[in-house]
Amino acid sequence: MGIKLLSFPAESPPLAVIVAAKLSGFDLPTDTSLPPDSAPTLLFSNGVKLHGTYVLLRYIGRVATLPNFYGQNAYESGQIDEWLEHAPVFSSGSAFENACKNLDDFLQSRTFLVGYSFSIADVAIWSGLAGTGQRWESLRKTKKYQNLVRWFNSILAEYTDALNEVTSIYVGKRGSGKLIAAKSKEQQGANNQSKSSFEVDLPYAEVGKVRLRFAPEPSGYLHIGHSKAALLNQYFSQRYQGQLIVRFDDTNPAKESNEFVENLLKDIETLGIKYNAVTYTSDYFPQLMEMAENLICQGKAYVDDTPREQMQKERMDGIESRCRNNSVEENIKLWKEMIAGSERGLQCCLRGKLDMKDPNKSLRDPVYYRSNPVPHHRIGSKYKIYPTYDFACPFVDAIEGITHALRSSEYHDRNAQYHRIQEDLGVRKVHLYEFSRLNMVYTLLSKRKLLWFVENGKVDGWDDARFPTVQGIIRRGLKVEALVQFILEQGASKNLNLMEWDKLWTINKKIIDPVCPRHTAVIEERRVLLTLTNGPEEPFTRIVPRHKKYEGAGEKCTTFTKRIWIEHADAESISVDEEITLMDWGNAIVKKIEKGQDGIITQLTGVLHLEGSVKTTKLKLTWLPETSELVNLTLVEFDYLITKKKLEEGEDFVDVVNPCTKRETAALGDSNLRNLKRGEILQLERKGYFRCDASYVRPSKPIVLFAIPDGRGRSV
Repeated sequence: MGIKLLSFPAESPPLAVIVAAKLSGFDLPTDTSLPPDSAPTLLFSNGVKLHGTYVLLRYIGRVATLPNFYGQNAYESGQIDEWLEHAPVFSSGSAFENACKNLDDFLQSRTFLVGYSFSIADVAIWSGLAGTGQRWESLRKTKKYQNLVRWFNSILAEYTDALNEVTSIYVGKRGSGKLIAAKSKEQQGANNQSKSSFEVDLPYAEVGKVRLRFAPEPSGYLHIGHSKAALLNQYFSQRYQGQLIVRFDDTNPAKESNEFVENLLKDIETLGIKYNAVTYTSDYFPQLMEMAENLICQGKAYVDDTPREQMQKERMDGIESRCRNNSVEENIKLWKEMIAGSERGLQCCLRGKLDMKDPNKSLRDPVYYRSNPVPHHRIGSKYKIYPTYDFACPFVDAIEGITHALRSSEYHDRNAQYHRIQEDLGVRKVHLYEFSRLNMVYTLLSKRKLLWFVENGKVDGWDDARFPTVQGIIRRGLKVEALVQFILEQGASKNLNLMEWDKLWTINKKIIDPVCPRHTAVIEERRVLLTLTNGPEEPFTRIVPRHKKYEGAGEKCTTFTKRIWIEHADAESISVDEEITLMDWGNAIVKKIEKGQDGIITQLTGVLHLEGSVKTTKLKLTWLPETSELVNLTLVEFDYLITKKKLEEGEDFVDVVNPCTKRETAALGDSNLRNLKRGEILQLERKGYFRCDASYVRPSKPIVLFAIPDGRGRSV
């Protein structure tokens, strides 16, 4: 049942409905011929209608593909309904300013009105404010409602093109404060045809009947590539009001451990993945062994003792194994040897008897079971053989009632194998849905290759800030909201893509910049003392905001002294008698520059000139007071682990390992940094964004701050 037409009176378009439809990628034909005071109406292709702005908005919220657009559960939907009841006070009337004040207070520590996602509640209030025209624009230019303005601007920045297009069409000239009716389709431009990048359907999916699984192997930590699979599974399970299972594909005990299981669950929780159950492929080992034996008895599988290298060559060349036509009895005998883990059994594997001449090499008698005497991390030494992923996955998917298995396109050639195994096992067919694997520049996502860095001491562990693991990039300073937005913007596209890290860090900056506190640091090496001859004889302090545009960041204490520290690089850029600006204090004129025998600047002398204009100075410098209260900092910058943007097929990554990926710089910081907590994000003025990795313990132990890329240059 598609939407055929949106009708409304020409003088009162339902801005929130139009905005929601635009952001959801709906191409919404409009009719402005309804009489004044008529309720906006949606006409559907089957002739039925819905009436009323917020009825229509709720409908769009339910059918849109934007995640959690009408809340991720019934409680959030109820909260959204409360906001919709409250929304009309923002459109006009004497209650407008009081509503703005209340909303400003509410948004002090929030990014969105409901939960952690952009919803139709945000659309309704944002549209109400935008629709008042000059009244809101005047308030927006003041510092009266900083939290509200931050929220409004962040939404506008995120959806700039769509929102500007809608407001230019429907919001009247500045100062009128009135909505205007629609322009013609030609005037609206070609952007009407744009679709949300993740508006995509699962084939054969029915609302309420979809069951998906996210199935990581517990052989490493979750990385950014896995995140895409996890978030897409959640997106489709929520869209179709279905279920999501987390299943650990624990079929290779040599690589797996409980440590990885625990950290994968931690990472899944970090991403906000909501699942219905946790299962393990090892739960189904008894059934899998029984199914394998049945295939042997049916002549659909055989035991092969061909050496691995020879077997690989024969598969490539389409040559049948000499064991392929062994009798069922001989195969069962060798199968029992495999189960017992005998010397003879360890020489064997179980292969499916499919088609050695098939052009698709995945169908050339794939291995179903391997001998492996290594104890399993969950069930110990009970088994000496383990199923391959290719054999176990089709069976367990069917048994667990999975309706759609999402797989990256690298598995495309094995789709036929997946369905053939289900057919031979006599289990129900599961629909496969492909999406493109997420590849990042200068980045390795193979767990085997990442393990090499861990085992060879190239990184400090799986949560190292140089790693593309969820724990690594969050430790680096990435907000989970930025990662989720980055992944969902790509959607379920099947096109292979190599993504730039800069795009992800740019999204991150938009989230952290409006709220993170500002502090000051001076590089310790060769720092220079500037003596202000007319400066304060006794130090004094001022309480100032940690963020000038966001009160929620709190306050800090700044000390003003006669002697202050500035960075050596800044000192070198100053000329005698030059007027400079000392940030957050005022202007000063440098009268004297002293240098050592080596020509290095050792000291400056100047006078405060607080009546001077900051607009006339070329240099705006950060500084720190000369006090014993300053804290020691270690500023840490990272580079990529490899020096090549993309490895060629067959290229050894060890040949392009970056020899220098971490640089530490000693610095001094303002005394307020003592209060930083591990994980807190801040901005050091003129230096960039940082995340606190080790907080203050004692004067001799520096606070460790990790530099966060801002998307403007080469970054991890």
